[in-house]
Amino acid sequence: MSIWGAAMLEVKNINLKYGQSQILYDISLTAKPGEITALMGNNGAGKTSLLKAIAGRHTAFDGQITLGGLPAQFGNPHQAARAGIAYVPQGREVFAMMTVMENLETGFACLPKDQHHIPDMIFDLFPVLKNMSARRGGDLSGGQQQQLAIARALIAQPKVLLLDEPTEGIQPNVIEQIGDALRLLRTKGDMAIVLVEQNADFAYALGDAFTLIASGRHKMSAAKAELGKSDLIAEMAL
Repeated sequence: MSIWGAAMLEVKNINLKYGQSQILYDISLTAKPGEITALMGNNGAGKTSLLKAIAGRHTAFDGQITLGGLPAQFGNPHQAARAGIAYVPQGREVFAMMTVMENLETGFACLPKDQHHIPDMIFDLFPVLKNMSARRGGDLSGGQQQQLAIARALIAQPKVLLLDEPTEGIQPNVIEQIGDALRLLRTKGDMAIVLVEQNADFAYALGDAFTLIASGRHKMSAAKAELGKSDLIAEMAL
């Protein structure tokens, strides 16, 4: 659980449009360090759009984002990354022609030169990446690419880690490994994790707090102690 009382990330009343179509309506979200906040909803609910707004990939929106209590309106993904937002997108976006090590090294872009090294923690979390460090990203399995994408995000030492559907299309044993990695990151207590996930079992097992959206609108927020798994599944089905 959180070692701090305050939220690391606060999103307040976000409205987002694509052209003339409004996607998000007054969405709010809070994520605390040392906790995993699960953002849930059916396909098309607006979960990915919200993550992209937080990560600076969609900048044309109304509302407020604060990071560590300070206003954080990012004009582009690089600004968001430098501020401490790491985004692992749905589909992973691994550089197919670059090696695993080269993919990891792209995480150095937001760090000073004296921090351009791969922490041992990365290979402790995802040992397969050390064994495949010279293999091209495009030659990895889907599960291995997902581990690489998460590891690359962690290189930048983020304050907030945004994960979009990390279990999608992944074999069960790798899902378990990703879950174990997220639990370990949570115990460190210095990072807020926002998890977008359709897999209710995975999300409920990991989540400390839950925000559910439907058709771009906030539906409910609750701590795990206030919400049983059957209640969560029932809410998603409505």
